[in-house]
Amino acid sequence: MHILDTFLIHYLHRFDSHCFAVELHGKSYTIGEGEPLFKVIIHEDIPKKALLSSTSLALGEAYMKKTMEIEGDLFTALKCILSQSSQFSLDKGALGRILYTPESKSNQKKQVSSHYDLGNDFYQLWLDPSMSYSCAYFKNDTDTLEQAQHNKVHYILEKLHLQKGMTLLDIGCGWGYLLIEAAKKYGIKGYGCTLSQEQWKKGQERIQQMGLTGQVQIDLVDYRDLLQEGKTYDRIVSVGMLEHVGRSNYGLYMETASHLLKEGGLFLLHYISGHDESVSNPWMRKYIFPGGTLPSLREIISRAYDNEFQVLDVESLRRHYYKTLMCWYHNFQGVRDQVIASRGEEFARMWDLYLCGCAVSFYIGNIDLHQILMTKGTNNDLPMTRWY
Repeated sequence: MHILDTFLIHYLHRFDSHCFAVELHGKSYTIGEGEPLFKVIIHEDIPKKALLSSTSLALGEAYMKKTMEIEGDLFTALKCILSQSSQFSLDKGALGRILYTPESKSNQKKQVSSHYDLGNDFYQLWLDPSMSYSCAYFKNDTDTLEQAQHNKVHYILEKLHLQKGMTLLDIGCGWGYLLIEAAKKYGIKGYGCTLSQEQWKKGQERIQQMGLTGQVQIDLVDYRDLLQEGKTYDRIVSVGMLEHVGRSNYGLYMETASHLLKEGGLFLLHYISGHDESVSNPWMRKYIFPGGTLPSLREIISRAYDNEFQVLDVESLRRHYYKTLMCWYHNFQGVRDQVIASRGEEFARMWDLYLCGCAVSFYIGNIDLHQILMTKGTNNDLPMTRWY
């Protein structure tokens, strides 16, 4: 056996909790005991230095470039490997440029644009018609993705206890679906902000089409600049945006939300959460969400109380996000040939890995999704029950 083969097979044995086969240079190997659940076919050597620097980056790039293929179900393969993520190698010193990027306004705008400005035509291929790109809420097993996204938005709006004439700020409003639904059902005046040119453009079209000009407004502006407008709001919501704020800005983010919210107002924060305060997925940061950071629940709760908020309710929707991502993954498989034709196979394999890998991560509990409902100061006029 070649010395590089010896190292690679030896390295893969650290993931032996589940049995899988490996084909390398025409030879077959078995990792773990039992019947293999899938086969890893390696066409080209994966450098030892790359594996020791970052397992996720080395294996992720090998999969993208098709120098490594999975024979069998991708979800099963990723579940077996990601459930043993404690065995991953990570040299944070060597990957500092990826793991620790500047969290300035200008840099974060570029980072957000790199993902969300891939084009509305791309996202329309596999998202549901509402263009919701965050965790859905499945009330029933039979709910379609479109129904579940509708459920999610109205579940949030119910938690916010909106009344006609209230003002609602959506920080990181995406394509504007939540604001439009809130305006239609509750008669609120909605304001949204985004850093994505493509989302802003689509949002303007939707507002016009729904006849909501003057009632719903979306601006291309950083949340940090909202204070300059001198407005305050009855309610604030933020869905899937906190992940782009950056750890050094959490205090500023919560302070800004507090200043923008009227006394007694409600703030609902919906975000992907990590179990701790580490930064540990260089593949995701390099290829999918540059600068993306998952806040832990404890640090956000702590920041809330530092900024005049009282937490009313905390809910995990982890399993709902697993199901959402599986819907997106299956939708993506249905349009994969179109994506390859326009963007290349490496891009398509990258998104296969991203969507399926995230589904696995939520399924096995490596990451979570939390909704935190909080009030600024004390508000005793709200119902004392959950909103189901």
